[in-house]
Amino acid sequence: MSEQINQSGLGAGAIAAEAGPGMSDGRKGFIFALSAYLLWGILPFYLKAVAYMPALEVVAHRIVWSVPIAGAVLWWLGRFDDLRTALTTPRMLAMATLTATLITINWGTYVWAIGAGHAIDTALGYYINPLVNVVLGSIFLSEKLTRPQMVAVGLAACAVVLLTISSGGLPWISLVLAFSFGFYGFFRKTLPIGPTQGFMLEVLILSIPSLGFIAWTVAQGTSHFVNGGSHDIGLLLFAGPATAIPLILYAFGAKLLRYTTIGLMQYLAPTIVFLCAIFVFKEPFSNSQFIAFALIWAALAIYTWSMLHESRKAKALTP
Repeated sequence: MSEQINQSGLGAGAIAAEAGPGMSDGRKGFIFALSAYLLWGILPFYLKAVAYMPALEVVAHRIVWSVPIAGAVLWWLGRFDDLRTALTTPRMLAMATLTATLITINWGTYVWAIGAGHAIDTALGYYINPLVNVVLGSIFLSEKLTRPQMVAVGLAACAVVLLTISSGGLPWISLVLAFSFGFYGFFRKTLPIGPTQGFMLEVLILSIPSLGFIAWTVAQGTSHFVNGGSHDIGLLLFAGPATAIPLILYAFGAKLLRYTTIGLMQYLAPTIVFLCAIFVFKEPFSNSQFIAFALIWAALAIYTWSMLHESRKAKALTP
């Protein structure tokens, strides 16, 4: 869902070759990325289906059942040596533990928010996320903000202030999602391992507390996987592919696509979620929320124009 997993070590060429002979890498990458964003866009339907289960239980099963899928992909690509290196490097393990913690916060908040009827807030969070990335780059990487970027960030800040005043409190769901994913991307860039291997490393680390939590629910007699029927078991087993498949598809797509293309496509998933929240889930949408979203959309339009302008300028300077 973000540019941070566009790193080396994917084996994307092998995947692209499987996608269809005679098709350009750019087109293959577009299909991979589009599939990922569409799957992320409709993920709330699955999360609504498991809303009667505790969010932590759903997240635990998302993690545990992602391990065999990520493992199968690594085996197919022949990338297990990278994983072995990471598991025996303390610094990489520590950094992966940090990124795993951040993505768990993100997943947990998202699962709970969708189930609790806050899909609009989650869409806002992922709309804000690209602007949060700009701010983090400015603060921690000394990346100078361009004038359009400053205007975009200012408009996003106005939207947050408006929502805070109108609701009597910070839009914490949106901010937690935007900042947890922003910091996840920031630290994930420092992890010298490919995205598929990194995802496998993260879910391996997270599987230890997740299995412990699942065992605790079994001991308490509250486990939907053990005490529930076949419907509950099927839904929890599906948590693995629902988590891993779009991430892996995105990783392959990002490897084959230009950065600006991915930058434009990243708005697809929150747009689908926003439309589903309004027209399918029938969540209330106040005038203040409408104004806040209008500010965010204006900010993203300015940010996107700036990104395209910089890309064209860099291309023109390239000999």
